Amino acid sequence: MNSSDNPRSAFDPHVWVIDLDGVVWLGDHSIPGSAEAIRRLQDAGRAVVFATNNASMTPEAFETRLNGHGISSYGNVVTSAQAAATLVTAGERVYVIGEAGLIDAVSAAGAELVGGHDDGPIDAVVMGITRSFDYDMLRHATRSVLAGARLIASNTDTTFPASDGIDPGNGALVAAVETATGRRAEVAGKPHQAMAKLVASQWQGQGICVGDRPETDGDFAVELGYAFGLVFSGVTLEADLPVRPEPRIVAADLERLVESVLD
Repeated sequence: MNSSDNPRSAFDPHVWVIDLDGVVWLGDHSIPGSAEAIRRLQDAGRAVVFATNNASMTPEAFETRLNGHGISSYGNVVTSAQAAATLVTAGERVYVIGEAGLIDAVSAAGAELVGGHDDGPIDAVVMGITRSFDYDMLRHATRSVLAGARLIASNTDTTFPASDGIDPGNGALVAAVETATGRRAEVAGKPHQAMAKLVASQWQGQGICVGDRPETDGDFAVELGYAFGLVFSGVTLEADLPVRPEPRIVAADLERLVESVLD
C-alpha cells in the first residue's frame, strides 16, 4: 500500500511508536533523514515513543545515544529489558544473561541477581542480547531451567541490522537454551503483551508503529490496535512484499513515511 492510499484527513495518528535499529540507525550510523523526521513529528505535537527490543542499554543510555544522533527524547524510551523486568517478582533469585540494560531493569524490580557459579535454587533465567555469551552461560541456564527455573526472554529477534550487515540477535541465544531444555521461553518484548502494556499505560490515542520487521513491529501494532508503518531501511526489503500483517503505509525510510502522513 502506498502513501497515496492514506490521505492525512483519513489517517493522522497522535502516537508514533518508532523502532530504533533499522529505522533510526544502523549500528553507529544514523539513517539519513530520521532525525529530521522525528523533529518534525515532535514540532507537530505528536507523541514520539521509541520502543526497542534491544535490551542491552538502559532507557537513559538510549536517550543519550539518541541525543548524539540529533534527537531529543526524555522519558519516551521503552525497552524489552523493562518489559522483561515486569515478569519477575521482588525477592526472586534470577540469573541474568545480558548487558547493563537488562541487569539494571531486573535489579530495579527487586530481584536478587545471582552469578553463573551460584549453586543455590534459581527462580528465573532472564536472557537478553550479550556479546559475551558462552558455553558456561548456556550450561548454567540449561541446568537452572531443567531444575525448575522459568525461562524469560527479553525478545526473540533472530537477527538485527548492524552498520556492516546482519548480526545474530537474542533469539539465536534463546534458541540454544530452548533446544537444550525442551522448554519455551516467555517472551517480554515486541510484539508481546508485557511490552504492549508498558506503552499502553503511558500513551493513548490513535497510533502507528513504525519498524522494519513485520513479525515484531507489525504484530506489535496489532497487539496495540495501531496501524503498521513498514520501512525498508533495515531487515525487510521491498522485494519481500507482501508481508503479514499488511502495513498501512510502506516507505523507503522514516523520513519518507512521515512525509506521506503529514504532507
